[in-house]
Amino acid sequence: MSVKKAVFPAAGLGTRFLPATKAQPKEMLPLVDKPMIQYVVEEAVASGLSEIIIVTGRGKRAIEDHFDAAFELEYYLNDRGKVEELAQIKTISELASVSYVRQKEPLGLGHAILCARSLVGDEPFAVFLGDDIIAAREPCMHQLLAVFERYAGPVLAVERVPRERLPQYGVIAARQIAANVYEILDLVEKPRPNEAPSDLAIIGRYVLPPDVFGVLVDTPPDARGEIQLTDALRTLRSRRPMYAVAFEGKRFDTGDKLGFLKATVEFALARPDLGDAFRAYLKSLGL
Repeated sequence: MSVKKAVFPAAGLGTRFLPATKAQPKEMLPLVDKPMIQYVVEEAVASGLSEIIIVTGRGKRAIEDHFDAAFELEYYLNDRGKVEELAQIKTISELASVSYVRQKEPLGLGHAILCARSLVGDEPFAVFLGDDIIAAREPCMHQLLAVFERYAGPVLAVERVPRERLPQYGVIAARQIAANVYEILDLVEKPRPNEAPSDLAIIGRYVLPPDVFGVLVDTPPDARGEIQLTDALRTLRSRRPMYAVAFEGKRFDTGDKLGFLKATVEFALARPDLGDAFRAYLKSLGL
């Protein structure tokens, strides 16, 4: 069965970016002039996914407004002859079919995905974590979908991470079966560096079967009262083969302030309208 739906958990409080996120969603913080969540939705669309499901929470209405039509703004831009800006605005609302569901309490990533169950239905689906912005010639999710179609099993994106940073991630034990494809033997959530089964860390892209919902329902909360997706995936792996893709591309962890700044600089340098002038400015600083 082909994958058409994508779930975007976006109900987090964004506490690492306070005070900027006190009154606006972290997902709406811009990289240059585009909100972070738009980059990720565009990756989904470029990967052939046509139905977008965003899991939101209180104070996230700006996300819904962003992907909605803006008649007053469109009228104003058209009236002023701002053709390029008008095209950009209309493109956003026409990207894909977007639905929303609320996560009423911050009970973990697994719980956020479970909130989308009724909209996903009984079919496989993709999951995108908005903190991971991935620049790639072939969209990262498209790489995962190709492996899903070949092996007909759940697929996770992984990246080699320095061992001292592994306690920040879920990590896999795996057996390599193709150039950049692994069969997952086990998953460990935030292991100590000397106890990690490998340096392959799970990154925020997944292709999951619908039976993951039943596993999530039965997954007990952790010590913080949250349902962890990694715990559910570990159970799911015990029931069926699961795969990982060491994707080709460059990932930016925009959930971290330094990662956000790095992404802003590199995306600005890649812009035809800004790159040369911005590069000249950076050189003038004599860093």
